[in-house]
Amino acid sequence: MIKQFLGIINSEFKDYNRRKFLQDLMAGITVAAVALPLALAFGVSSGTTAAAGLITAIVAGIIISSLSGAFYQISGPTGAMAAILISLIGKYGMNGIFIATFMAGIFLLLAGIFRLGNLISLIPSPVITGFTSGIAIIIASGQIKNFFGIEHFTGSFFDLMKFISGLHIGYPSTIIGLLTILLMIFYPKSWGKKFPASLLAILLSTLAVLALKLDIPLVGKIPTTLIPQAHLRLTELNLQDMKTLLIPAISITVLGMTESLLCGASAGRATNHPMDNNQELIAQGIGNIFIPFFGGIPATAAIARTSVAIKSGAQTRFTGIIHALILLSMFLFAPFMTHIPLSALAGVLIMTAVRMNEWEAIRFLFKNKLKSGIIEFFVTMIITVIFDLSTAILAGIIVGFLLFIVKISQIEINSSQIEPERINQNHHEVFTDWTVIYISGPLFFLNSSKLKQAIDELPANTNVVLSLRGVPMIDVTSIKLLIDIYSIFHKEERQIVFASMNPKLKESFKRTGLISMVGEEAIYPSVNEFLLDLVDKNK
Repeated sequence: MIKQFLGIINSEFKDYNRRKFLQDLMAGITVAAVALPLALAFGVSSGTTAAAGLITAIVAGIIISSLSGAFYQISGPTGAMAAILISLIGKYGMNGIFIATFMAGIFLLLAGIFRLGNLISLIPSPVITGFTSGIAIIIASGQIKNFFGIEHFTGSFFDLMKFISGLHIGYPSTIIGLLTILLMIFYPKSWGKKFPASLLAILLSTLAVLALKLDIPLVGKIPTTLIPQAHLRLTELNLQDMKTLLIPAISITVLGMTESLLCGASAGRATNHPMDNNQELIAQGIGNIFIPFFGGIPATAAIARTSVAIKSGAQTRFTGIIHALILLSMFLFAPFMTHIPLSALAGVLIMTAVRMNEWEAIRFLFKNKLKSGIIEFFVTMIITVIFDLSTAILAGIIVGFLLFIVKISQIEINSSQIEPERINQNHHEVFTDWTVIYISGPLFFLNSSKLKQAIDELPANTNVVLSLRGVPMIDVTSIKLLIDIYSIFHKEERQIVFASMNPKLKESFKRTGLISMVGEEAIYPSVNEFLLDLVDKNK
């Protein structure tokens, strides 16, 4: 794996020169401008601190970008991860998050070492779309209090909505949050390429707080060191806590794997440079092992920042490293950043939540009325909101599997009288005793009863030709049914023959003894071959 990684590096930096470095430098600056407000916002929305989000972006940018499976991957705190952490922080505290992140890093590293990078292909796309929308709902709903400037409120979501409907809100905060959203909606896209709307909104709102001396909820103190007071220490790692935090760690691992590999798959198509999935998992693992020792929260590859890197002309992984170093320099502006209003960050996050939905995929599902996909989407989205990501993905996969089973269990069985003209024959009395049953679809336990019903409905003393051309597979239950049907026919002195089966089907018939029971003479390459043979035998 080391040799493979060195091969990636050699290929990436082949013919690297000053021009490419300048492209990496400009792309890194652009990505940093986008990443700064998001890092602060996701730190706050996770229930930790803005500083934790910033530290995560810096450490992830340096470590994960250096080891990544592709040059374009930009990692840091994300909205999806923040949505998971907000439910964990109250139960386990910051130290619990640090330990869970450390454990998730180990799991991700092992996943990469054991080459589990292709497991992402097992998750149906509607499930991914559903959990993305579920995460968006969690992010947006989690910012309502900050958006309206509400402090020290305890109660359910519905209690909060009732409280807000009584106009018990902080009007300066609400106005700032609303203006932030409007700025991000109407900000020209061409300007956004040079200066992100989110960064401008946060800059203007902070200046407004300072100029007008507004007494509203703010981000608060931002440390000027990369290792703050709150961080993981080796002495705090113990087996008991690790056992307690196993499920949260698995949730973080699943999300980290899913987000990072999906980001790489999307960016790989955009750049025509496929990502090494297993190397990416190794990078994510090592990064998340170290991040909690700096006081950061879990990091994953971020689609928004990665797409900005690509569009800005990133050439190598230096883009991610440069973006991290620029964010590191932001500690110099810590006194200014302490005055960032939480409602401005809430506005940024609400718009981020709206935009992170896979609207094109959602439209595709509903426009084409793909019922199974729509069901998977809603099941995953609802369970994500009510429970957690791991449960939602597992439920989505199970629902998708069940819907697939139901879909493939649909089988067509048609009975037809023999048509002599198919073999250039006139009507012959021998044909009157035979019926052809055409089967289309896999024969297995969910639909085998339909075949039995079709045969039971035939007139007494009717012989049967089973045309199996449309049967790709058969299970034990259906073979047992055919054996039982043959036994009944044999007792009633009726005949049953099989035609047009594929080699795999014929092999199944042999292994189960069905062919030896009916005899090779009852197996025909096609219905026509049987009809010709029937005519010859009755001449």
